[in-house]
Parts: sequence; C-alpha cells; structure tokens
Amino acid sequence: MTTGTVLFEADDGVGLMTINRPEKMNAMTNATMDELSALLDRAEPDPKVRVLIITGAGEKAFIAGGDIGEFYESIKAGVEPSLREFVRRGQRLLARMEHFPKPIIAAVNGYALGAGCELTEAVPLAIASETARFGQPEVNLGFPPCFGGTQRLARLVGRKRALRMILTGEMISAQEALEIGLVNAVVPPEALLGEARALAALIAEKPPVAVRTSLESVTRGLNMTVDEGLNLEASLFAQTAATKDIHEGVRAFLEKRKPQFSGT
Repeated sequence: MTTGTVLFEADDGVGLMTINRPEKMNAMTNATMDELSALLDRAEPDPKVRVLIITGAGEKAFIAGGDIGEFYESIKAGVEPSLREFVRRGQRLLARMEHFPKPIIAAVNGYALGAGCELTEAVPLAIASETARFGQPEVNLGFPPCFGGTQRLARLVGRKRALRMILTGEMISAQEALEIGLVNAVVPPEALLGEARALAALIAEKPPVAVRTSLESVTRGLNMTVDEGLNLEASLFAQTAATKDIHEGVRAFLEKRKPQFSGT
C-alpha cells in the first residue's frame, strides 16, 4: 500500500512503514508526517499488527532531516504561528511514536539527520546498518533541533555527549551510536531489514497486553521519580492480572508447553 510518500505492508503481525522519497534523501515533509500519523491511526486498533518497523527507501538515507525547501517557505513568510505549528506537528508525531502502545523499531539504513535522528531517539528500539550516520546538524543552518532533539538526546546519551552533537552538528558513526545507547545493534547493510524483522517477530509472539504495559511503564516511568514509577508499575501489573493471557502464560510454564496467547 502507498499513501503518497510512505509505503506500508503488513505480514505475520509486523507492519513495515517505508519513507519513500529517496530522490530527496527521504526528507520529512508535512505530508509525510500526516501520512505516518494516519498509518499509526490504522495500525493501533488492528490486532493483526503487533509491531511496527520504520525505514527509508534506498540505500543512502533513513531520513536526512526535514524538507528544508518546505521549511524555508515558512521561515520566509515569517509568521510565528505557522512556524510554531510546523514544529509542533513534528513533535506530536514523534511523541506519539514514543508512547505508541505497540513497539516501533527504526531500521536505520543510511543518514539519520535532524528529524531522522530525532525519530530514532523517540522510538523504543533501533537497529542500524554499518553505513548509517547520525547527527543533529540544525545548528549549521541557524536553528536548534526542534522535533525533540534538545530533550530526548540528552536523556538517552547524557548531557555532554548530546551537547557535542547538537553544538557542533557533527555526525557520528553507527558504531558510536551503539556505544552511547542510541541504537540497539549494528549489522551489515544487507542484513538490516532481516534483523529488524527477526526482532519484530520475536516481540510479536509475546502477549500484546504485557508488551503494551511494559512499554508504558518504561516510557512514562523515565519522567517520574522511582516511587512514582513503582506505583505505575504496580498499577499496570494489576491490569494484566485480569487478562486471559496471564493465565495462559503461567499454565503453559507449569505444564512445560508453548503458550498460545490470544491478546485478551
């Protein structure tokens, strides 16, 4: 399925979203953001889609930032509400990916710059090709990161590492991204989608309620005190106690068989 600048396919519980603007290095536009948001609307209630993967078309770029041409038109107009709305649109999309009730895996196949780096920061899991490069180069164009990079990057990799990337605009390699905790794994380019699909398939086999509550507990808990996070954890655990899946999981363990989770 194609929704304009995004391709979508689903199989065996895994949905694959592909930014399809390789001639523009998959740069993010307002239309692309709207299309991704619409796909999330579609995937969220669909019980057949348990995990999402997002990647970029072609070999050069995952997402090489926002579409600067489109962005510059807003700057030239100089209308603050429209500039603020452009930024808030991107922030809303990445916040939704961060808090999405189903895991999203970034399969980073090339340049992940600006919005591409920020998306990688926002989603729960990321696998990078050995050829991937990450950066927040906005300072070179005269503005700060604005889709969450000034907030999430420091929380992920530490204040000093984040500020070096943000203040210099320098790119880092996939290996350095792994070392500082920006991605989960680095693989050869030809193995990238296979590795992402394997991870997605492994998660898709797990009970959906347990996956959702685990995501929520970790993501929300990061912005809480430990005591607040423990209260959240206890509340979410109690929700799973009312599901059929917890009974199936425990019985299967005791009976030494593979569980058959229904998602209820």
